[in-house]
Amino acid sequence: MIVTRTPFRVTLGGGGTDLPSYFSHHGGFIFAMGLDKYMYVAVNRPVVGHQVRLHYSHAEVVENVGELKHELAREALKAHGIENTFEVASIADLPAGTGLGSSSCYLVGLLNALHHDRRDYVPLQTLAEEACHIELDILKEGIGKQDQYMAAFGGLTVLQIERDGRVTVRQLSPSSGDVADFVAHTHIYYTGSQRDAREVLVDQNQAMQRKDSVDHARVADSLHRIKELGHRILEAIEASNFDRWGELLDEHWQSKKKLSNKITWSRVDEIYDEVRRRFGVLGGKIIGAGGGGFLMLYSSKQHADLEKFMADHRMPRMHYTIEPEGTKVVAQMGHGFLSASQSLAVAARETA
Repeated sequence: MIVTRTPFRVTLGGGGTDLPSYFSHHGGFIFAMGLDKYMYVAVNRPVVGHQVRLHYSHAEVVENVGELKHELAREALKAHGIENTFEVASIADLPAGTGLGSSSCYLVGLLNALHHDRRDYVPLQTLAEEACHIELDILKEGIGKQDQYMAAFGGLTVLQIERDGRVTVRQLSPSSGDVADFVAHTHIYYTGSQRDAREVLVDQNQAMQRKDSVDHARVADSLHRIKELGHRILEAIEASNFDRWGELLDEHWQSKKKLSNKITWSRVDEIYDEVRRRFGVLGGKIIGAGGGGFLMLYSSKQHADLEKFMADHRMPRMHYTIEPEGTKVVAQMGHGFLSASQSLAVAARETA
């Protein structure tokens, strides 16, 4: 029995430039942070039986891996030569479809567990690229490369993506005081809405892939602007100029909304305008591709008033800190009387 723990992520700058439709022509840039909110994945080789058992929001029991409906699990197990007599279970601190990279967290955590099951220990970059290969090349998902890398590395991390897809990783080492200030002023609120990121990203991908499209210039210009703002956001945070980060966050959000009409909706826009007017919020954005999930707001004052206002609008604050590490094995045990799902729950409680 092997249990891995993999952090969710929040993009701080450059979001959208990690998609192949953009970086293959212009190169990409991502600045993001890992959160202390996790996906837990357990793998187990049962001592009896030959079926494949998968436990997530649904349960699957099949005779062969190829019959699994869960695409990520199916392709990961196939890539590691597993055909049957295997069990995988997962639980998460946060729901899927909320813009924090849950699918890639699941995949990277599972791949990490599978490598440890084989005693085949690989670098984090190898894990990230293996996950990218499955999602982008095999499953042809219209997503980017940041989620896989952030799941693997965590931390406060910069990803420089070359036109050929090679990724250079640089991790920042902020002081504990800077981390505390950043987290205190950068609030995250749950909107209660969920959406598949692929639905939101399809407009961006189509516009970038079709140069004759009327939307191509608009989307390309917005992404160029987002990448440039990403570099400036990194500079502001490295300089501990967090108010400047808040101002740039607003510029980033205005550019991001030009990518697709699916990114935001009227209720969020109205709340955003009001908190900027009443509570000293300098900037904010929907985390991830957009369309739902979490709203990030930066304010250096009136924290209690802002939090109460958001709670009154049924958007509770999620308290968090930056997780400095990426995916890791948190439990490894011999065969016993617990199933993978039962052992996973025990391991998750012990590492919480």
